[in-house]
This record gives sequence, C-alpha cells and structure tokens, in this order.
Amino acid sequence: MNLTYQQGEKLLNEILDENIQLDFHQQAIFAVPFPYLIMAQSTVADEMGYSIAAQNCSDKKSGAYTGEVSAEMLQSLGIKYCVIGHSERREYFLENNKVLAEKVNICLQNEITPIFCCGEALRIREEGNQDQFVQQQLEESLFHLSADQIRTIIIAYEPIWAIGTGKTATTEQAQEMQKHLRSVIDGKYGKEVADEIPILYGGSVKANNAAELFACPDVDGGLVGGASLVARDFIEIIKALKK
Repeated sequence: MNLTYQQGEKLLNEILDENIQLDFHQQAIFAVPFPYLIMAQSTVADEMGYSIAAQNCSDKKSGAYTGEVSAEMLQSLGIKYCVIGHSERREYFLENNKVLAEKVNICLQNEITPIFCCGEALRIREEGNQDQFVQQQLEESLFHLSADQIRTIIIAYEPIWAIGTGKTATTEQAQEMQKHLRSVIDGKYGKEVADEIPILYGGSVKANNAAELFACPDVDGGLVGGASLVARDFIEIIKALKK
C-alpha cells in the first residue's frame, strides 16, 4: 500500500523506459494496488514479457461483500495474475490455508494465474519446523488441484523471518527451501510437473543480491517488495533474471 496514482505511474514508466528486452522464458509482473490496475494494464499493453497482477482477490464469487474485489472483476479488466496468500495477508488479515484454497480455485475458474505465497515465521524457523510448515501450506491450499491445474500456478517462498527482522537468509538457505518445495510437489505430482512450476524467492530481494539468488538452481525468480518501489533497483533486478 504505497505510492499515489501519479507516483505509481511515474515509477512504472521509468522502469519500462529502460527498454529491457525480455527473452521468451522471462517475465516481469507488476503487482499493483486495485485503483491502479487499469492504468498499469494499459501502460504495459504493448510490452512483450511485461504483465500486471492484482495483490489480492476475494474468496467469494460475488455478492454482498462491500469493499471486496472478485476474481471475475479482475478477469473483466484482462488481469492475468493475482498474488494469493502473501505473508502480510496471512498475518494481518488471518487468511488461512482453507480460504487461500478457495482463492486459488476462483482465480483458476477465471483464467487468472495465482502467484501463491508460502513461508514460515521466525519461531517456526528457530524450532526447525520450516520444512513441515511450508509443506502443509502447499498440501492444504494446492494439493486438491489436478496436475494440469497446478502446472499453471506460480509459487513464491517468503521467509518471513528474514523480512524486516535484521536477519538475512543466505543463498544456501534460499536454495535449500526452494529445492524442498519442488520435492514436495514432485512427491505429489511427479518430477516433470515439479520442474515446470516457477518457484520464486521473496526474502528481501535487492539489486545487490538478485543475481546471486537467481543463480540458485531452484530459484526461478523473485517476489520483490521494497526494492520494487525504486526504479533503478527494480531495473537491476529484472536484468538479473536467468538467461
């Protein structure tokens, strides 16, 4: 929940003015606040490899839910991606795995790709229960899907303990969890499906660590927070994508 309309438009244009030519396997997705979706969608309309995502959607199809935004509304704007289960939504708005499963379902019904977030807090990491915790998040929110459905999902791992706590995840810790997530999917759907699913890393990705993180075998990209608000930083992160 940052930037005015005018500031957001300026930021988006500054990034696009860099004219970064993305390869066929690369993509930059801007997850913008609801009031800016139409502006952002229009701005990237003719840009190859650039797309717009909503930051959230309702788990309900429609009805008397004042203030909510439905997946159907997003679909009617041509939005193709939606962030589901961001750590802030889980923590501040108490969204649980069951609710997130409904959001995943309703996105897929409207041909919107969920960017599904998972990750553990500091207490769980300190107890050494992080692997089981994120596995449960996947199982309870995604494993009801068919193999064809889950192939369309993007997963983003957020080590909540490394965001704003002063603690930093090493590239080894990032790769370790990304590999674990892929192995969990492999165990349910097989290696071919697991290898197809993009798994992003979302723990304080910055211009000075993006290349190192993206070089990890199981890190397919980043879910970028604060650095996305600074045009030059985000430009460098996009340039760091795997070739």
